[in-house]
Amino acid sequence: MDVKVILLSIGASFMLALLFGPLFIPLLKRLKFGQQIRTDGPQSHLKKSGTPTMGGIIIMLAVLLAFLKFSDKTSSFWVLLVASLGFGLVGFLDDYIKIVFKRSLGLTAMQKLVGQLIFSVIICVLLYQMHHSTVIGIPGTSAELDFGWFYYPFVVIMLFATTNAVNFTDGVDGLLAGTGAVAFTAFAILALHASEHESAIFSATMIGAMLGFLVFNAHPAKVFMGDTGSLGIGGGMAAVAILTKTEILLVIIGGVFVLEMLSVILQVGSFKLRGKRIFKMSPIHHHFELSGWSEWKVVTSFWFVGIVFAAIGLLLGR
Repeated sequence: MDVKVILLSIGASFMLALLFGPLFIPLLKRLKFGQQIRTDGPQSHLKKSGTPTMGGIIIMLAVLLAFLKFSDKTSSFWVLLVASLGFGLVGFLDDYIKIVFKRSLGLTAMQKLVGQLIFSVIICVLLYQMHHSTVIGIPGTSAELDFGWFYYPFVVIMLFATTNAVNFTDGVDGLLAGTGAVAFTAFAILALHASEHESAIFSATMIGAMLGFLVFNAHPAKVFMGDTGSLGIGGGMAAVAILTKTEILLVIIGGVFVLEMLSVILQVGSFKLRGKRIFKMSPIHHHFELSGWSEWKVVTSFWFVGIVFAAIGLLLGR
């Protein structure tokens, strides 16, 4: 596939995000779609209360339009679209309820679970219809495991885990947009080598859209992406890993997201079992904030760690 198409996809989605930002941010302000800040979070975040959220619409719309322009409408196209827009829709509903009812929690855990499960099942059906391989390769080796029918529950778990891990990462200005762009850069390269045309184009549009969004989301953020963006990004990332047969590599390339999720699991587990916390606050980026790091130092450090994880993933995926 022509690398020129990849660059055009990145450029198109980047420009679209830059265009949509000044259109949507004032609209979100007029609609009073402001973020409700957790009172138990870092006190420095309280001043962010009222900052427009649901900015993930900017990312999803830029990705959709650029992807429609440069992709072919193959089976992979529909898997990627359902994964990103479907999970993004669940996030949108979650954000909308938070804003309308002025509370920090939106959909109930069960409602969010059902919504994510519906789109996960649709993705599994699409994969089955396109005769997607149920074999999973072990990175860095020639070993393979055929999961057979168990592959589909694995896909569901993978979608749930990725979207939640990515969602945990969205807590500091520019953190997810930057680490997400880095991870999708690695997946775009892997997709190119695997001749997975749609996944390469989709990854490219995600890179451009998130970099464009970062212009408005870098500290101090003018807009937050909300669950609309984080769940859509997570769903799309998992779908790319599935289609490129890099399911295990996702854990490495998305290492920052894994660490964020593990910090939450360890924190909750430790408090319930021992009555003690491991971190000052989870997810772990808040721990560093409460340790005296500036937001910018936290973000740039996590970006660097993300680049290292992506490089390791690329080396193992050659």
